[in-house]
Amino acid sequence: MFKRLHGDDPLHLFAAIIAIALAGYAVSRVPLESDVWWKMLIWFVGAALGHDLVLYPLYALADSAAHVRLFRRARPLPAVAGVPWINHLRVPVALSLLLLLVWWPLILQDAPGTYFAATGLLPDVYLGRWLGITGVFFLVAAVTYAVQVRRARGAARAGRTDDEGAADEEPVTTP
Repeated sequence: MFKRLHGDDPLHLFAAIIAIALAGYAVSRVPLESDVWWKMLIWFVGAALGHDLVLYPLYALADSAAHVRLFRRARPLPAVAGVPWINHLRVPVALSLLLLLVWWPLILQDAPGTYFAATGLLPDVYLGRWLGITGVFFLVAAVTYAVQVRRARGAARAGRTDDEGAADEEPVTTP
């Protein structure tokens, strides 16, 4: 009944409440007499509109174009053991691009003077760290895919799918 009313499981609702509480705490730390409120509001509305009206259509189009390009072959690339591979490519690419979007001035060393004046540090480490984190994203996705393929093959060898568990089998009794 909860899933029908809320649309997802209770953990999702709990995570949303925690995220809203964390954002509320961050906003509460800004002094009332500060003019930062307008900047925060403009940033929030701009980020929401920019994402929904500009970025989402762009990366939906890019994903669709990549999907068409990858599957336009005479024989489409099959899912290994029934495990689709495309999401194991989408997720690390999306996370890597998100980090690039947030940190691009430092990754591309576009604002070294401003960054040095504010922090006293040089931004020359950001490119290497971004590439390293991107590599970790792809490594985790590859390991996750390999584990899922191994489980699917093991379940297929055992003659059952992931939906059927060992608990459904009747115990073997010997006379």
